[in-house]
Amino acid sequence: MTTLVPIAVSPLRQRLIDEMDIRRFGRETQRNYIRDVGRFATFLGRSPDTATAEDVRRFQIEQGELDVPAPTMNAIVSALRFFFTQTLDRPDLARKLVRIRHERKLPVVLSRDEVARLLDATTCLKHQAALSVAYGAGLRAAEVAALKVRDIDSERMLLRVERGKGGRYRNAMLPTGLLALLREWWRVGRRERVLHVDGWLFPGQHYLKPLSTRQLHRIVVEASVAAGIGKRVGPHTLRHCFATHLLEDGIDVRIIQTLLGHAKLETTAYYTQVATRVLRNVTSPFERLATTAAEGRVPKG
Repeated sequence: MTTLVPIAVSPLRQRLIDEMDIRRFGRETQRNYIRDVGRFATFLGRSPDTATAEDVRRFQIEQGELDVPAPTMNAIVSALRFFFTQTLDRPDLARKLVRIRHERKLPVVLSRDEVARLLDATTCLKHQAALSVAYGAGLRAAEVAALKVRDIDSERMLLRVERGKGGRYRNAMLPTGLLALLREWWRVGRRERVLHVDGWLFPGQHYLKPLSTRQLHRIVVEASVAAGIGKRVGPHTLRHCFATHLLEDGIDVRIIQTLLGHAKLETTAYYTQVATRVLRNVTSPFERLATTAAEGRVPKG
C-alpha cells in the first residue's frame, strides 16, 4: 500500500496563506495570489523575501517586454502589493509597483431572449440551476460555486454570499422563479443523494467538493454553442446581463451596486454604456429643435 506524503509548504508561503485567510480571501483569489508571487520568485531565482527595489523594477520591465496584457500585469501588481505589505511588512517595495492604465473593453451582454435560450440549452437541472443563479442573482462564478444549501433564505428571499470578492459578505436577491427552480433541484439532488442539508448547493463530481469555476465556464460555453449564440460568453457574462437588464428596467444604479457587491459606484455605472434600452429612451436635444422652432412660429395675440 502506497503512503501519500503531504507536500511541504514553505514558511513564507504559509505566512502568505495565513494573511489571506485572516482577511477571508476566496479560494480563487488565494490561488491567483500564490501563482503571481510564484511568478515573481521564478524571475528572481531566489526567495521573494530577499527582493530589492531594483528587482521589482527589473521584473516590471521584463513583463512589459514579454507583452504581458495590462489586466494580467495589474493583477500581478495587486498580488505583490499584498505580499510586500502584509506578508513581508515591506511597504517600501509595494510603492515601487506601477499599475498600467488601459482602456476597459465593453462587456459582452446577451439579450433576454439569448439568456433564456442559453439556460434552456443546458444538459441537466443542476447546470441550469447554477447558471440561473449567476443570472438571476448576479453572482460571480466563484460565488455560485461556493454556495451551500443553507445559504438559501426562502423566508427573506435572499441568497447569503459568505465570501464575495475581497472576502466581503452580502445578501443577493432571490427571485420567486429562481427559488422554485432551486427547490426542484433540491428534490432531484436529494433523490440522487448528491445534495445534503449542510452540503454544497452545486456539488462537483463528488458531493463533498463544490463545482469548480472551470466547470462552470465549460457549462456556459457548451450551452451557448447549443443555443446558437455566436458571442464569446462565460459565467461572468450572466452577471453582466443581470446588471444591464436591471439598469434597462429603470433600477437605480446604487441599488444595482449593492446587489453586485461593488465597492465603487463607478464600476457599476460602467453598465450604462451597454444598456441599449436606456439609450433608446433618451431624447436627443436635436429632436426638440423642431418643436422649439414650431413654438417660435406660433402667432402671438
